Amino acid sequence: MIEVELLDAGLLQRERDAAGRETVRLTDAGVATLAEGLRANRAARDAHEQLVQRVVREMQRAGRIVWTALALRARVGEGDDAAWVTALPDVYSIRHTTVEAYVEPVVHEVKVSRADLLADLRRPAKREAYLDLAAECWYVIRDGIARADEIPPACGVMVATATGLDVARQAPKRALTLGFATWMALARAQPLEAGLEAAQGCLGEPRRAAAAEDGDGG
Repeated sequence: MIEVELLDAGLLQRERDAAGRETVRLTDAGVATLAEGLRANRAARDAHEQLVQRVVREMQRAGRIVWTALALRARVGEGDDAAWVTALPDVYSIRHTTVEAYVEPVVHEVKVSRADLLADLRRPAKREAYLDLAAECWYVIRDGIARADEIPPACGVMVATATGLDVARQAPKRALTLGFATWMALARAQPLEAGLEAAQGCLGEPRRAAAAEDGDGG
């Protein structure tokens, strides 16, 4: 039926060879439609990746150890309905500490389109997996795609504006101890290297900036 619809739209064309075998091929309109779809998907991925990197930099400036592209094992459901699933958070971070109780793992899920966000909100098991892995779970959304009250209260909401990441609703914080499987996954993965800007954010403002405020031009 998909072929019928594409043929009817003029995106495919039927061809018959000398042996009477029938095949279909893309028309010029079909090629143009596919190319436009690829461009749209690439733009969406680029916008998503740019926002992911903004979140990464903010977490690093806060002195946290950050990972992206992690696959973590999480438990969802209760009793006989419990199951293990694989969670794929956009950004996962922990505090830089030697005290296990102070690790405070956080998940940030990034959304740049309303359609993607609404599809995500229809998957409660995905959020449950994140909450199994983190003391806080945040949705980071592009400005204008949703209201904070559309997102379940178990998650915090950050809105990405032109000037920064604004907290629209604080994420509830829960006590959580990371399981051994999560520690092993983090040990196998490579945390993102903090750039000079992130490192400086942990140390404070440069001395020359402070000196300038005092009227010292040196």
